[in-house]
Amino acid sequence: MIHLAANEKFPKASDIKAAKDLIEKYAHKTPILTSTFFNNLFGGSFFFKCDNFQKSGSFKFRGATNAVLAISKEQKDFGVATHSSGNFGQALAMVAKMNGIKAFIVMPKNAPSVKYNATKSYGAEIIQCEPTLEARESTLLDVINKTGASFIHPYDDYKIIEGQSSAMMEILDEISDFDNVIAPVGGGGLISGTILARNYFAPHINVIGAEPKDADDAYRSWKSNSFVPSVNPQTVCDGLKTSLGKRTLPIILDGIDQIFTASEENVLSMMKLVWERMKIIVEPSSASTLAAIYENRDYFINKKTVIIISGGNVDLDNVPWKK
Repeated sequence: MIHLAANEKFPKASDIKAAKDLIEKYAHKTPILTSTFFNNLFGGSFFFKCDNFQKSGSFKFRGATNAVLAISKEQKDFGVATHSSGNFGQALAMVAKMNGIKAFIVMPKNAPSVKYNATKSYGAEIIQCEPTLEARESTLLDVINKTGASFIHPYDDYKIIEGQSSAMMEILDEISDFDNVIAPVGGGGLISGTILARNYFAPHINVIGAEPKDADDAYRSWKSNSFVPSVNPQTVCDGLKTSLGKRTLPIILDGIDQIFTASEENVLSMMKLVWERMKIIVEPSSASTLAAIYENRDYFINKKTVIIISGGNVDLDNVPWKK
């Protein structure tokens, strides 16, 4: 069992189901695609849950919707705030706009321009900061103190985790007889939600995480069964640089079946192959799953695996394999 702090209210099966029922009123039910090319390359049957087609371009819209709709009308009057390198900032800005409330997004100065521009286009007020966690958190605190906005954590919030679980719930609506589901691990919101949905509704399925080798704090945390922070990660996967949170960590340590890491070279190679062979745009963080499968094919051979494609927000004027 997961050991939680006494004052924590851990999401139940009913919370996961309620989040799914709520989110489906606002979010796209994203498609599940297949590819003969990747089946042959990896030696199994693979299903691509394409949340790169989700509103705001990533799975983050799910959690943002669940979290924003949970706050009171009085809180909404002051708006919402977060810190984000891009995808969650975009999602929160879009959900805030849909609900007629203000959004204040603290973004590091080195955030991808495509994510910065999209966030701004949704009407959010963007406050830039230095690209460190300390700068993000201190700048956010200043914003909250000045505005009274409610802080919506990008991943370490049970409402966020419940929302992210809806991707797995949609998968289970369409496919039940598969062996594995694999998703990228950054702060852990998506993989935690996936674990909870699996625990409650499909305990026979293995949940696997994917990380870049140069940002492998979740892998090292899992191996040591203790928190290992992400320190100055050097990876093209900008969405996977954050450390695990106090809520996501115990869920992952208790429920993950495997975490695989992958090289930067293979992340970019798989990203390009998805573009070329499936004709869909995925960002590097999403491609980490395919790279992890490619480097660990023996684990997946002759098995059915669902790959959660987490996002597709890419700066098309600066695609990473041209650097």
